[in-house]
Amino acid sequence: MSEQRVSLKRISARDFRNLEKLDVEIPEAGLAIIGENGQGKTNLLECIYYMQVLRSVRGARDQDLVRFGARGFHISASSTGNDTHEMSVGFETNGKKKKVVRDGAIAARLSEAFGSLPSVMFSPRDIQLVAGGPGERRRYLDLVLALSSRRYLSSLQHYRAALARRNAALRDAARTGDESSVEVWEPSLAEHGAILICARAEWIKARASELTRLTTAIGETLEARMAYTSAIAREQDVRVALGNALARQRRHDIRRGMTHSGPHRDDVSLTLDGKELRLFGSAGQQRTAAIALRMLEGETIRESQGRTPVLLLDDPFAELDVRRSAKILELLGGSGMGQTILVVPRASDIPPQLIDLERRSIENGVIGEAAA
Repeated sequence: MSEQRVSLKRISARDFRNLEKLDVEIPEAGLAIIGENGQGKTNLLECIYYMQVLRSVRGARDQDLVRFGARGFHISASSTGNDTHEMSVGFETNGKKKKVVRDGAIAARLSEAFGSLPSVMFSPRDIQLVAGGPGERRRYLDLVLALSSRRYLSSLQHYRAALARRNAALRDAARTGDESSVEVWEPSLAEHGAILICARAEWIKARASELTRLTTAIGETLEARMAYTSAIAREQDVRVALGNALARQRRHDIRRGMTHSGPHRDDVSLTLDGKELRLFGSAGQQRTAAIALRMLEGETIRESQGRTPVLLLDDPFAELDVRRSAKILELLGGSGMGQTILVVPRASDIPPQLIDLERRSIENGVIGEAAA
Protein backbone atom coordinates (compact mmCIF):
# COMPACT_ATOMS: atom_id res chain seq x y z
CA MET A 1 0.00 0.00 0.00
CA SER A 2 1.52 3.30 -1.11
CA GLU A 3 1.66 5.89 1.65
CA GLN A 4 -0.19 9.18 1.36
CA ARG A 5 0.94 12.37 3.03
CA VAL A 6 -2.15 14.04 4.48
CA SER A 7 -2.09 17.83 4.32
CA LEU A 8 -4.59 20.39 5.51
CA LYS A 9 -5.33 23.02 2.89
CA ARG A 10 -7.81 25.01 4.96
CA ILE A 11 -9.40 24.97 8.40
CA SER A 12 -12.41 27.11 9.30
CA ALA A 13 -14.20 27.43 12.63
CA ARG A 14 -17.18 29.33 13.95
CA ASP A 15 -17.78 29.77 17.69
CA PHE A 16 -15.41 26.98 18.77
CA ARG A 17 -14.04 27.95 22.19
CA ASN A 18 -12.64 31.49 21.69
CA LEU A 19 -12.40 31.06 17.91
CA GLU A 20 -15.36 33.20 16.87
CA LYS A 21 -14.55 33.34 13.16
CA LEU A 22 -11.46 31.52 11.95
CA ASP A 23 -10.42 30.92 8.35
CA VAL A 24 -6.85 29.78 7.76
CA GLU A 25 -5.14 28.65 4.57
CA ILE A 26 -2.31 26.27 5.44
CA PRO A 27 0.83 25.84 3.30
CA GLU A 28 1.84 22.32 2.36
CA ALA A 29 4.74 22.29 4.85
CA GLY A 30 2.59 23.67 7.67
CA LEU A 31 2.50 26.72 9.92
CA ALA A 32 4.09 28.13 13.05
CA ILE A 33 1.51 30.00 15.13
CA ILE A 34 2.91 32.46 17.68
CA GLY A 35 0.92 33.92 20.54
CA GLU A 36 0.84 34.46 24.28
CA ASN A 37 -0.95 32.05 26.59
CA GLY A 38 -4.73 32.25 26.51
CA GLN A 39 -4.94 33.64 22.97
CA GLY A 40 -6.27 30.46 21.34
CA LYS A 41 -3.19 28.52 20.17
CA THR A 42 -4.23 25.24 21.79
CA ASN A 43 -7.85 25.85 20.79
CA LEU A 44 -6.74 25.91 17.15
CA LEU A 45 -4.96 22.56 17.48
CA GLU A 46 -7.92 21.10 19.38
CA CYS A 47 -10.17 22.29 16.56
CA ILE A 48 -8.05 20.43 13.98
CA TYR A 49 -7.77 17.30 16.13
CA TYR A 50 -11.54 17.32 16.64
CA MET A 51 -11.88 16.48 12.95
CA GLN A 52 -10.21 13.14 13.64
CA VAL A 53 -11.84 11.91 16.86
CA LEU A 54 -15.04 14.04 16.81
CA ARG A 55 -14.61 15.03 20.44
CA SER A 56 -12.38 17.23 22.56
CA VAL A 57 -8.80 16.10 23.02
CA ARG A 58 -9.02 17.67 26.50
CA GLY A 59 -12.10 15.68 27.49
CA ALA A 60 -14.56 18.60 27.43
CA ARG A 61 -18.21 18.07 26.53
CA ASP A 62 -19.34 19.41 23.16
CA GLN A 63 -21.54 22.02 24.81
CA ASP A 64 -18.51 23.32 26.70
CA LEU A 65 -16.65 23.89 23.42
CA VAL A 66 -19.24 26.42 22.23
CA ARG A 67 -18.12 30.04 22.48
CA PHE A 68 -19.92 31.89 25.28
CA GLY A 69 -23.25 33.25 24.05
CA ALA A 70 -23.29 31.20 20.83
CA ARG A 71 -25.82 28.48 19.98
CA GLY A 72 -23.35 25.95 18.63
CA PHE A 73 -20.09 25.55 16.76
CA HIS A 74 -19.11 24.61 13.23
CA ILE A 75 -15.77 23.36 11.90
CA SER A 76 -14.84 22.60 8.31
CA ALA A 77 -11.63 21.47 6.68
CA SER A 78 -10.23 20.73 3.27
CA SER A 79 -7.42 18.19 3.08
CA THR A 80 -5.40 16.35 0.48
CA GLY A 81 -3.90 12.90 0.26
CA ASN A 82 -4.04 11.54 -3.23
CA ASP A 83 -7.32 13.44 -3.59
CA THR A 84 -8.92 16.50 -2.06
CA HIS A 85 -11.52 15.86 0.65
CA GLU A 86 -13.98 18.17 2.41
CA MET A 87 -15.30 17.55 5.91
CA SER A 88 -17.43 19.54 8.32
CA VAL A 89 -18.78 19.08 11.83
CA GLY A 90 -21.61 21.06 13.33
CA PHE A 91 -22.96 20.98 16.88
CA GLU A 92 -26.07 22.69 18.23
CA THR A 93 -26.57 23.17 21.97
CA ASN A 94 -30.33 23.03 21.46
CA GLY A 95 -30.92 19.29 21.56
CA LYS A 96 -27.19 18.57 21.62
CA LYS A 97 -27.26 17.65 17.93
CA LYS A 98 -24.04 16.87 16.05
CA LYS A 99 -23.81 16.42 12.28
CA VAL A 100 -20.79 15.28 10.28
CA VAL A 101 -20.56 15.70 6.52
CA ARG A 102 -17.82 14.11 4.41
CA ASP A 103 -17.47 14.99 0.75
CA GLY A 104 -21.09 16.13 0.66
CA ALA A 105 -22.56 13.04 2.35
CA ILE A 106 -23.98 13.10 5.88
CA ALA A 107 -22.44 10.38 8.09
CA ALA A 108 -25.25 8.16 9.38
CA ARG A 109 -23.09 7.26 12.39
CA LEU A 110 -20.20 9.19 13.92
CA SER A 111 -18.05 6.06 13.77
CA GLU A 112 -18.17 6.28 9.95
CA ALA A 113 -16.21 9.55 10.09
CA PHE A 114 -13.92 8.62 12.98
CA GLY A 115 -10.29 8.96 11.89
CA SER A 116 -11.10 10.75 8.62
CA LEU A 117 -8.44 13.42 9.09
CA PRO A 118 -5.45 11.63 10.70
CA SER A 119 -3.33 13.70 13.06
CA VAL A 120 -1.14 13.24 16.11
CA MET A 121 -1.05 15.91 18.79
CA PHE A 122 1.99 16.45 21.04
CA SER A 123 1.29 18.70 24.03
CA PRO A 124 2.59 19.43 27.55
CA ARG A 125 -0.42 17.54 28.93
CA ASP A 126 0.99 14.32 27.46
CA ILE A 127 3.10 13.89 30.57
CA GLN A 128 -0.10 12.55 32.15
CA LEU A 129 0.23 9.49 29.92
CA VAL A 130 3.14 8.56 32.18
CA ALA A 131 2.58 10.45 35.44
CA GLY A 132 -1.22 10.13 35.54
CA GLY A 133 -3.47 7.29 36.62
CA PRO A 134 -4.31 4.10 34.70
CA GLY A 135 -7.27 5.78 32.99
CA GLU A 136 -4.91 8.03 31.03
CA ARG A 137 -3.04 5.07 29.59
CA ARG A 138 -6.22 3.10 28.86
CA ARG A 139 -7.61 6.07 26.91
CA TYR A 140 -4.35 6.27 24.99
CA LEU A 141 -4.51 2.58 24.04
CA ASP A 142 -8.18 2.80 23.10
CA LEU A 143 -7.55 5.82 20.89
CA VAL A 144 -4.53 4.35 19.09
CA LEU A 145 -6.22 1.01 18.47
CA ALA A 146 -9.63 2.44 17.55
CA LEU A 147 -7.96 4.70 14.96
CA SER A 148 -6.11 1.74 13.46
CA SER A 149 -8.80 -0.98 13.64
CA ARG A 150 -12.51 -0.77 12.87
CA ARG A 151 -12.99 -4.07 14.70
CA TYR A 152 -11.46 -2.59 17.83
CA LEU A 153 -13.61 0.55 17.55
CA SER A 154 -16.77 -1.55 17.20
CA SER A 155 -15.87 -3.79 20.15
CA LEU A 156 -14.97 -0.76 22.27
CA GLN A 157 -18.40 0.76 21.62
CA HIS A 158 -20.19 -2.51 22.39
CA TYR A 159 -18.11 -3.10 25.52
CA ARG A 160 -18.75 0.38 26.93
CA ALA A 161 -22.48 0.06 26.30
CA ALA A 162 -22.67 -3.37 27.96
CA LEU A 163 -20.54 -2.16 30.90
CA ALA A 164 -22.83 0.81 31.53
CA ARG A 165 -25.88 -1.48 31.47
CA ARG A 166 -24.32 -4.09 33.76
CA ASN A 167 -23.30 -1.39 36.25
CA ALA A 168 -26.86 -0.04 36.22
CA ALA A 169 -28.18 -3.58 36.73
CA LEU A 170 -25.77 -4.05 39.65
CA ARG A 171 -27.31 -1.08 41.44
CA ASP A 172 -30.80 -2.42 40.81
CA ALA A 173 -29.80 -5.89 42.02
CA ALA A 174 -28.52 -4.41 45.28
CA ARG A 175 -32.15 -3.37 45.98
CA THR A 176 -34.02 -6.33 44.49
CA GLY A 177 -31.60 -9.23 44.96
CA ASP A 178 -32.22 -10.30 41.32
CA GLU A 179 -28.91 -11.29 39.71
CA SER A 180 -30.40 -12.28 36.36
CA SER A 181 -30.47 -8.69 35.08
CA VAL A 182 -26.72 -8.49 35.80
CA GLU A 183 -25.84 -11.86 34.29
CA VAL A 184 -27.50 -11.09 30.96
CA TRP A 185 -24.80 -8.53 30.06
CA GLU A 186 -21.83 -10.75 30.87
CA PRO A 187 -21.57 -12.69 27.57
CA SER A 188 -21.31 -9.42 25.62
CA LEU A 189 -18.73 -8.06 28.06
CA ALA A 190 -16.70 -11.26 27.79
CA GLU A 191 -16.87 -11.35 23.98
CA HIS A 192 -15.95 -7.74 23.32
CA GLY A 193 -13.70 -7.36 26.35
CA ALA A 194 -11.59 -10.27 25.10
CA ILE A 195 -11.12 -8.53 21.75
CA LEU A 196 -9.94 -5.37 23.52
CA ILE A 197 -7.58 -7.21 25.87
CA CYS A 198 -5.98 -9.30 23.13
CA ALA A 199 -5.54 -6.32 20.79
CA ARG A 200 -3.97 -4.21 23.54
CA ALA A 201 -1.62 -7.00 24.63
CA GLU A 202 -0.60 -7.70 21.03
CA TRP A 203 0.05 -4.02 20.27
CA ILE A 204 2.17 -3.51 23.38
CA LYS A 205 4.15 -6.68 22.73
CA ALA A 206 4.82 -5.54 19.16
CA ARG A 207 5.76 -1.96 20.14
CA ALA A 208 7.60 -2.44 23.45
CA SER A 209 11.07 -2.70 21.93
CA GLU A 210 10.38 0.36 19.76
CA LEU A 211 9.52 2.41 22.85
CA THR A 212 12.85 1.37 24.35
CA ARG A 213 14.66 2.32 21.13
CA LEU A 214 12.94 5.70 20.85
CA THR A 215 13.62 6.78 24.43
CA THR A 216 17.27 5.77 24.03
CA ALA A 217 17.54 7.61 20.73
CA ILE A 218 16.05 10.74 22.32
CA GLY A 219 18.76 10.68 24.96
CA GLU A 220 17.58 8.55 27.89
CA THR A 221 20.47 6.55 29.34
CA LEU A 222 18.32 4.17 31.40
CA GLU A 223 16.28 1.40 29.78
CA ALA A 224 12.57 2.15 29.38
CA ARG A 225 10.17 -0.75 29.20
CA MET A 226 6.45 -1.08 28.50
CA ALA A 227 4.14 -3.98 29.40
CA TYR A 228 0.40 -4.63 29.59
CA THR A 229 -0.87 -5.17 33.13
CA SER A 230 -3.81 -7.58 33.02
CA ALA A 231 -4.23 -10.89 34.85
CA ILE A 232 -6.77 -12.07 32.29
CA ALA A 233 -4.50 -11.35 29.30
CA ARG A 234 -2.25 -14.22 30.43
CA GLU A 235 -5.05 -16.78 30.15
CA GLN A 236 -5.17 -19.18 27.21
CA ASP A 237 -8.82 -18.38 26.39
CA VAL A 238 -9.35 -14.74 27.34
CA ARG A 239 -13.08 -14.71 26.56
CA VAL A 240 -13.81 -17.70 28.81
CA ALA A 241 -11.53 -16.36 31.55
CA LEU A 242 -13.25 -12.97 31.53
CA GLY A 243 -16.69 -14.56 31.55
CA ASN A 244 -15.70 -16.72 34.53
CA ALA A 245 -14.27 -13.72 36.39
CA LEU A 246 -17.48 -11.72 35.87
CA ALA A 247 -19.59 -14.61 37.17
CA ARG A 248 -17.27 -15.26 40.10
CA GLN A 249 -17.29 -11.63 41.22
CA ARG A 250 -20.96 -10.93 40.52
CA ARG A 251 -22.07 -10.76 44.17
CA HIS A 252 -19.05 -8.69 45.12
CA ASP A 253 -19.85 -6.35 42.25
CA ILE A 254 -23.45 -6.05 43.40
CA ARG A 255 -22.33 -5.02 46.87
CA ARG A 256 -19.94 -2.42 45.42
CA GLY A 257 -22.18 -1.28 42.57
CA MET A 258 -19.52 -1.58 39.87
CA THR A 259 -17.80 -4.13 37.63
CA HIS A 260 -14.34 -5.08 38.86
CA SER A 261 -13.10 -7.34 36.04
CA GLY A 262 -12.36 -6.41 32.45
CA PRO A 263 -10.18 -4.21 30.25
CA HIS A 264 -11.59 -1.07 31.88
CA ARG A 265 -9.52 -2.03 34.96
CA ASP A 266 -6.21 -2.77 33.20
CA ASP A 267 -3.09 -0.61 32.94
CA VAL A 268 0.14 -0.12 31.02
CA SER A 269 3.32 -0.56 33.04
CA LEU A 270 6.06 1.94 32.14
CA THR A 271 9.37 1.43 33.88
CA LEU A 272 12.83 2.93 33.75
CA ASP A 273 15.69 0.68 34.81
CA GLY A 274 13.07 -1.55 36.48
CA LYS A 275 11.48 1.25 38.53
CA GLU A 276 8.00 2.64 37.94
CA LEU A 277 8.43 5.69 35.75
CA ARG A 278 5.30 7.32 37.15
CA LEU A 279 6.76 7.38 40.66
CA PHE A 280 10.51 7.57 40.17
CA GLY A 281 11.07 9.31 36.84
CA SER A 282 12.03 12.97 36.56
CA ALA A 283 9.79 15.38 34.64
CA GLY A 284 12.19 15.19 31.68
CA GLN A 285 12.24 11.39 31.71
CA GLN A 286 8.45 11.22 31.93
CA ARG A 287 8.07 13.70 29.08
CA THR A 288 10.56 11.74 26.98
CA ALA A 289 8.51 8.56 27.43
CA ALA A 290 5.28 10.43 26.68
CA ILE A 291 6.70 11.80 23.42
CA ALA A 292 7.85 8.29 22.49
CA LEU A 293 4.26 7.07 23.04
CA ARG A 294 2.95 9.77 20.71
CA MET A 295 5.54 8.76 18.13
CA LEU A 296 4.31 5.15 18.39
CA GLU A 297 0.78 6.47 17.88
CA GLY A 298 1.87 8.17 14.66
CA GLU A 299 3.65 5.04 13.43
CA THR A 300 0.58 2.91 14.13
CA ILE A 301 -1.73 5.26 12.22
CA ARG A 302 0.69 5.44 9.31
CA GLU A 303 1.09 1.68 9.09
CA SER A 304 -2.62 0.83 9.49
CA GLN A 305 -4.06 3.57 7.27
CA GLY A 306 -1.23 4.06 4.79
CA ARG A 307 -1.37 7.81 5.49
CA THR A 308 1.16 10.09 7.15
CA PRO A 309 -0.78 12.07 9.79
CA VAL A 310 -0.62 15.80 10.33
CA LEU A 311 1.64 16.73 13.26
CA LEU A 312 0.09 19.09 15.80
CA LEU A 313 2.81 20.43 18.11
CA ASP A 314 1.62 22.39 21.15
CA ASP A 315 4.88 23.81 22.52
CA PRO A 316 5.98 20.16 22.83
CA PHE A 317 9.57 20.69 23.92
CA ALA A 318 8.87 22.59 27.13
CA GLU A 319 11.05 21.21 29.96
CA LEU A 320 13.27 19.35 27.48
CA ASP A 321 16.82 20.40 26.76
CA VAL A 322 17.91 21.46 23.28
CA ARG A 323 19.69 18.17 22.63
CA ARG A 324 16.62 16.02 23.32
CA SER A 325 14.39 18.36 21.34
CA ALA A 326 16.71 18.10 18.34
CA LYS A 327 16.76 14.30 18.60
CA ILE A 328 12.94 14.16 18.66
CA LEU A 329 12.68 16.25 15.50
CA GLU A 330 15.41 14.17 13.88
CA LEU A 331 13.45 10.98 14.66
CA LEU A 332 10.20 12.48 13.38
CA GLY A 333 11.96 13.59 10.21
CA GLY A 334 13.54 10.19 9.73
CA SER A 335 10.14 8.51 9.85
CA GLY A 336 8.73 10.89 7.25
CA MET A 337 7.41 13.85 9.22
CA GLY A 338 4.05 15.02 7.94
CA GLN A 339 2.66 18.51 7.58
CA THR A 340 3.41 20.34 10.84
CA ILE A 341 1.29 22.85 12.75
CA LEU A 342 3.43 24.27 15.57
CA VAL A 343 2.15 26.67 18.23
CA VAL A 344 4.56 28.48 20.58
CA PRO A 345 4.46 31.56 22.84
CA ARG A 346 7.48 33.25 21.23
CA ALA A 347 9.29 33.09 17.91
CA SER A 348 12.45 32.17 19.81
CA ASP A 349 10.72 28.91 20.86
CA ILE A 350 10.65 27.65 17.26
CA PRO A 351 13.28 24.87 16.92
CA PRO A 352 15.92 25.41 14.23
CA GLN A 353 14.60 22.37 12.33
CA LEU A 354 11.22 24.13 11.88
CA ILE A 355 12.54 27.64 11.35
CA ASP A 356 11.36 27.70 7.71
CA LEU A 357 7.67 27.20 8.55
CA GLU A 358 5.52 30.16 7.54
CA ARG A 359 4.68 32.17 10.68
CA ARG A 360 1.38 33.66 11.75
CA SER A 361 0.32 35.39 14.95
CA ILE A 362 -2.78 34.73 17.05
CA GLU A 363 -4.49 37.12 19.45
CA ASN A 364 -7.92 36.74 21.06
CA GLY A 365 -8.68 33.83 18.76
CA VAL A 366 -7.86 35.78 15.60
CA ILE A 367 -5.08 34.66 13.24
CA GLY A 368 -3.05 37.66 12.10
CA GLU A 369 -0.67 38.26 9.26
CA ALA A 370 2.78 36.72 8.93
CA ALA A 371 4.73 37.08 12.18
CA ALA A 372 8.37 38.07 12.39
